[in-house]
Order: sequence, then structure tokens, then C-alpha cells
Amino acid sequence: MESNKGADRHSLETTWTKRNMSKALIASIVSLFLFLLPVPYQGQWTIGIGIAAESLQLVFQDGLAGFMTLLLVLSGVMTLAIAADKQNAAWLQRFPFIRELFAVSWIWAGFRLLGAAFAVMVLFQIGPEMIWSDLTGGTVLYDLVPVLTTWFLVAGFLMPLLLQFGLMEFIGTLVRSLMRPLFKLPGRSSIDAMASWMGSGTVGVLITTQQYEGGFYTKREASVIATNFSVASIAFSLVVIQFIGLDHMFIQFYLTVVVAGLAAAIICPRIPPLSRKSDVYYEPVGKQISEDVPEGKTRLRWAAEKAVAKASEVTGPKELAVNGTKNVLDIWFGLIPLVMGLGTLALLTAEFTPIFTILSYPLVPVLEWMAIPEAGAAAPAMIVGFADMFLPAVIGSGIESELTRFVIAALSMTQLVYMSEVGILLLRSKIPLSLLDLIIVFIQRTIITLPIIVAMAHLFFF
Repeated sequence: MESNKGADRHSLETTWTKRNMSKALIASIVSLFLFLLPVPYQGQWTIGIGIAAESLQLVFQDGLAGFMTLLLVLSGVMTLAIAADKQNAAWLQRFPFIRELFAVSWIWAGFRLLGAAFAVMVLFQIGPEMIWSDLTGGTVLYDLVPVLTTWFLVAGFLMPLLLQFGLMEFIGTLVRSLMRPLFKLPGRSSIDAMASWMGSGTVGVLITTQQYEGGFYTKREASVIATNFSVASIAFSLVVIQFIGLDHMFIQFYLTVVVAGLAAAIICPRIPPLSRKSDVYYEPVGKQISEDVPEGKTRLRWAAEKAVAKASEVTGPKELAVNGTKNVLDIWFGLIPLVMGLGTLALLTAEFTPIFTILSYPLVPVLEWMAIPEAGAAAPAMIVGFADMFLPAVIGSGIESELTRFVIAALSMTQLVYMSEVGILLLRSKIPLSLLDLIIVFIQRTIITLPIIVAMAHLFFF
């Protein structure tokens, strides 16, 4: 026991230096401003990386679609070339990052090629119009891909400031006593939620993925956080409520989203499939987290010590630049092609097939029982959100009843799991979530949040 205490003292003496404390403090303050602190920008609330991403998108907007199409084609060609090269094993061993980037299964290789093909068809408007239409591939290439490209460029380079300098350890240790009993999660998961809330749900998923692969979340915790805490940002919520014509009710709308979302975040982790995920850490790295406070130390002191110890591990700016570059390339070459391919397929299904309408039939009597006007028109809008989060607002915008439009908009914000973006990111990650898991969680969140949203809507429109 005494030897352990001596080792702890020695470790503290080597890490608790002015240099490391300054490093942790400065990087954490910068991280707060970049990822978590809401700031007004062009009439909306966003975060620092959001401003940087939107500024980049504005500067390069005319060339982003063409640039990303080129990258998507390059991703497909490289993936195909490496898959076809039967002798690649030897030289690829010398370049592990390239191997990880392009040596993928044939299924993912096929989706990368499909994404590249769709991008070329949209950019040059060739092939069937239903693919390059503004309702399908055009939406993905010109609306979704540029946003993801710039957001992940900025977030990918700057995320090491958030993850590697102790802010996660500091806040996680402080709020563990709240997150664990409520959501059965470590305290650091609160940062994922805040980054999503103020910035982007996809950034929240990216943080969760990296934390899981770093040994800070178990399989169950990562699955829960990714499907329950990657909430839609305030900025996107404003876009949706304005699009559906109810911007004068934003406060009531967002209050409803928060209440319903919290209920789902409390219930979903306690029922299958999420409750059956194993509490095992990512095998290659094992457990790398401890938020328990040792005897004789205050929670605040222990949080500070953990933060400074984490910051002391950073060797220099070169390491951060290399990690940031790998983050960005992994997303650009690995994720964006899947977004283009699967996102376009999802929108094609929603726009040109009756699948979502047929699936929504059982909802119609339920909505009528809940006294929702125009239930027949509203039901498909409550199912189509699985394809893309913005589609319910598009379908619901033509409904006359304000109460019904309110319910559709709020439900689309709380369902969270949508395939055009978050779903693809999760399926491609190492977090153990299958397509069936995502479908079940989507249905569960719909069942849990719909009655709450309807009750609050009737209260507001009474």
C-alpha cells in the first residue's frame, strides 16, 4: 500500500509541473471556446469550429462539390487498386495508415465506388435524373457533403485539443456522480453531448468513436452515447423550425426536444439492444479510464491532477498535426464516399418508392387516437427521418396544421439515428452497432418521445 502511494507521489511530481499545468489550462480554455461555448453568429447560435467551418464553406463553396468528387473518385480507384493487387500485403505493411484507409472489405469498397459514381453523375448531370435530382443526389453532393467536408476538416485538426489535453478527464471526473446514475455512463460523455448540442451531431459521433478506440468507453457506453447523445445542434434546430414555418415557437420547440430527448436517453440504455452490449473496452487498447476519486483527495483536486497528467503525455505540435491530418484523410477518403453512396440510396428510397409510406400505415390510427390533425399525411414524415433528418421537415412543410408540423419537427430532432450521415458513420466505426441495432433504436426513440412531444404540443396549442 505504501509503495503504491509512493509511486503515485512520484508520478504526480513528474507531471504536476508549471509547464504541464499551463499546457492543460491553455488548451482546455481554447477547446471550450472552439467546441463547447455557444456564440452568436449571423443570427444563430453556434460554436467556434462551426464559424470556422462555415467560413471555409463560404470561401470555397463554388469548388467544394468538384473537389470532393475528385477525392471520391480517387478513394474508389485506390480502394479498387489495392483490393485487386494480390501482392500488396508486403508493401502495405510498411504503410499501416494507407492499409487501414484503403484495404477495406468488398462491401465497403463497393459503396465507395457507388459513392464516386453518384458524385460524377450529379456533378455532370449524366445518367438517370432521379439520381442527380436536387431531391436526391443533388442534396447529398451540394448540401450535405460540403458541410461535412468543412466541419470535419476543422474538427479533425482541432479535436486533439479537446481530447488530448485533459479537458475530458477534468469534466468527466467532476460530473461522474450525475452521469453514472442517470444514464449509466462515465462523466466524460457529457462533453460528447455538449459538442453535439452546440456544434454538430456528427462531431459528437466522431468524438465518441475516438474515445471508444482510445479505451475510454466500453462497447455498451459507446453504443449508448452514439445513439442517444449525438443530438441535433441548436443551429440545425433553428433551420428546421424556420423551414417548417414555426420559428416564432422556437423556445417551446427546443424545450420539447430537450425533455423528450432526456427521457429517451434515460430509458434506451436500460433496454435491449443497448443494455445487452458488453461492458468491455476496445480490445487492442483495453481500459484507459478512471474517474473514481482516491481517498484523501477532493473531486476537484483529482480532476485537475488527471487533466494535467493527460496533458503531460502530449510530446509536441508535430504529433498533433499528424493525428489531425490522419483524422481528416480518414473521413474524406473513408466516410464521405459512404455518405454519398448510402445517402443517395436512402433519399431515392424516400422520394421514389412507397416504402416509407407503407411502413407508416400502422402509425395513422395511433396519431388519430392522439388527436393529431392530418394524421395520414403526418405518418410518413415520422418514419422517413431514418433516411435523413431533414426529410420530415420537407414532407411536413406542406401540412396545414401547426400542431402537426410542430410534432413532426420535434420528433425528427429526437429520433437521432438517420442513415444519410450518423448511421453511416456508426456502421463504419468500430463501435459494435449493426444496421438492425440502429433500426431498433430508431423505433424505440420514436415510441418513447412521440407521446411526450404530442402531450407538450397539445399544451402549447391549447
